[in-house]
Amino acid sequence: MITANLYAGVFHGAPDQIGQVRGAVREYLNGCPRSDDVVLIVSEFATNAIRHSHSRGQFLIVRAEVFRHYVWVGVQDLGGPWHPRQRDGRPHGLDILAALVGDNWRTEVTSDGYRITWARVDFGEASDG
Repeated sequence: MITANLYAGVFHGAPDQIGQVRGAVREYLNGCPRSDDVVLIVSEFATNAIRHSHSRGQFLIVRAEVFRHYVWVGVQDLGGPWHPRQRDGRPHGLDILAALVGDNWRTEVTSDGYRITWARVDFGEASDG
């Protein structure tokens, strides 16, 4: 059962924090449809923030909010250059994300250079969450 409308947490920008991010979001989503998908998505976003932004060694912010028909989840990092990986014919995390939510996700850059990557996960789509 959802006990709060909004979750927000600040995590150290280190790989060992990904499990903490997943656990915190899973706890917040307790009983929510598609929670497994949301946890997978936030894990991918947090991993990318740590690997590909100035958040590595610093911090990142994770937010999730449950609405009547969907969950919104996002990770804010400290920005920096983005170097997309060369395609090698196999799916990667963002390909899996697109399979789960289609084009219901974005990466936006704030006026102060922070990057927010977010997704909307509708409850009507297939999942075992």
